[in-house]
Amino acid sequence: MALEIERRFLIKNNNWKKFITKKISIEQGYLSKSSDDWILRIRFTGKDYKIALKKHIESFSNFEFEYSIPREDGETIMSNLSNIIKKERFYLEVEKKYWIIDCFKEKNYPLEIAEIELSSEKENFSLPSFISKEITGLRHYSNFSLANKPFSEWC
Repeated sequence: MALEIERRFLIKNNNWKKFITKKISIEQGYLSKSSDDWILRIRFTGKDYKIALKKHIESFSNFEFEYSIPREDGETIMSNLSNIIKKERFYLEVEKKYWIIDCFKEKNYPLEIAEIELSSEKENFSLPSFISKEITGLRHYSNFSLANKPFSEWC
């Protein structure tokens, strides 16, 4: 069973850029119509397509199952979706912890979100200087919600 335990935060400055270890571009779309149950996502990272099934369990834990699919299948699925987000993902190492920064593009620009994946909900970590408000559990900041109601359309 794949369990994802993550916390999410807004970013207050660019201090994170000095910790970058890797960068990729991501385009992802959703086949699900609601976030109330399992969410079905397709993601393209420039080299491969993956389908993921996600379901919120509690607090900041989710089931997440991800599978590679053939490129032709991925292209067909993605070309038939309207709720797609694009972002650049940066991988960081800060004080022996691994962080991800997603910098959203197009209708979700200039939103930037930091994530840290944990081994348990009780794992301790310190917040780097670039972290602002915690948004863990705030549904309107989920990628699924951003694909359906982009940041640029918020009041």
